[in-house]
Amino acid sequence: MNETASIGIIGGSGLYQMEGLTVLEERKLETPFGDPSDAYVIGEIDGVRVAFLSRHGRGHRLSPSELNYRANVFGFKLLGVHTILSASAVGSMKEEYAPTDIVFPHQFIDRTRHRPDTFFGDGIVAHVGFADPICTATSFTMSEAAREVGARVHKGGVYLCMEGPQFSTRAESHLYRSWNVDVIGMTNLQEAKLAREAEICYATMALVTDYDCWHESHEDVSVETVLAYLAKNAETAQKILRNSIVPTATRTRDCACGNALQYAIITQPSAITADSKRRLAPIIGKYIPQENS
Repeated sequence: MNETASIGIIGGSGLYQMEGLTVLEERKLETPFGDPSDAYVIGEIDGVRVAFLSRHGRGHRLSPSELNYRANVFGFKLLGVHTILSASAVGSMKEEYAPTDIVFPHQFIDRTRHRPDTFFGDGIVAHVGFADPICTATSFTMSEAAREVGARVHKGGVYLCMEGPQFSTRAESHLYRSWNVDVIGMTNLQEAKLAREAEICYATMALVTDYDCWHESHEDVSVETVLAYLAKNAETAQKILRNSIVPTATRTRDCACGNALQYAIITQPSAITADSKRRLAPIIGKYIPQENS
């Protein structure tokens, strides 16, 4: 691996204008799973190398269902990233989570249908533990940074990941509320699954922009509403991410994320093809080395 950065950040391209960021280069990567959403912007903040990726591509060209989640996370692995900090817009499913609030969910419910969300298959099987899908230490660091900049913060909670790109029907919105979920979005679950398989710590900052369509006294969610509240939150989100970078980069990784694959690969090494070993070397190499050519 050509290690370049220790911290990865996934969000909108507006993050590249973060105060204190020195942009060093842009790097386009090829992965065995295709092309990532965009070039990775490599920079330095407070002495820490970071890699930024615009989740939907600059100009917002890719829908949630079109994102190549595997390529995006694999690219971070190639760059040497050990922790991913994610930022995304969400709808609130509870009265107490108002637009411009920030939620740091610890759990997910999957309502997606069309998305590859594992690096494995094609002759190699692995089952990683995913009971606790967020790196709680990383999430705690981010939530404390959010409190320090004066954001209204909610720690923990359940993020329901829907397929999209359409927003929920009113019936679906009320159903999800009956499940006691906290926020709803379209992107973060696959990132979390793949980060766990890649042994990368992952936490997300969910920026509340609307009340979906369940709230009788608020307008139904629209793109106009989402963008308006994201603009209000942009500066706060940048401050939170910046203040999270140094403590995240320097903390002792004593969580289970860094060894998630240790007992997860079920396939016998002798049954794994040399091509599969080569293709997945950045992820499985410390457990199943490539064969000498």
